[in-house]
Amino acid sequence: MRQPRIIDRSRDEHFMRQALAEAAAGAALGEVPVGAVLVQDGVVIGRGFNCPISTHDPSAHAEMVAIRAAAKAVGNYRLPGSALYVTLEPCSMCAGLIVHGRIERVVYGATEPKAGVALSRGEFFSQGFLNHRVLIEGGVLAQECSEMLSAFFRARRGAR
Repeated sequence: MRQPRIIDRSRDEHFMRQALAEAAAGAALGEVPVGAVLVQDGVVIGRGFNCPISTHDPSAHAEMVAIRAAAKAVGNYRLPGSALYVTLEPCSMCAGLIVHGRIERVVYGATEPKAGVALSRGEFFSQGFLNHRVLIEGGVLAQECSEMLSAFFRARRGAR
């Protein structure tokens, strides 16, 4: 039987700060500031930020970019035992990818009331039809994550 994971809040905050740095890199390019890092055995194996505008790719969400990089880095499309740190609650597209990638845990910062499916718009990860269970932890550095997004959209509205 699998032993339950012990949650280490300081470790979660450490990796969330790295995801925030990714989000800031995306914001500098004019992308919506969402960042993600994928960690396995305490090591970042993939990182990314939202870049659908610059790449002309609607699937280029931060989670997608980080998971693709990690899969390539480890040479496997499955990433068991990994944890994804993302600054914003995942959408349905990213949630499906997380399940298919066999990611063990998702830690997110800010909730996404319009499209988040970890909690806000339904609890996707608890659906009985899924063949993989993902542990979810929300609200890690939520204020910082939320403020980065709010500041980005305030600046965008002000530029109009």
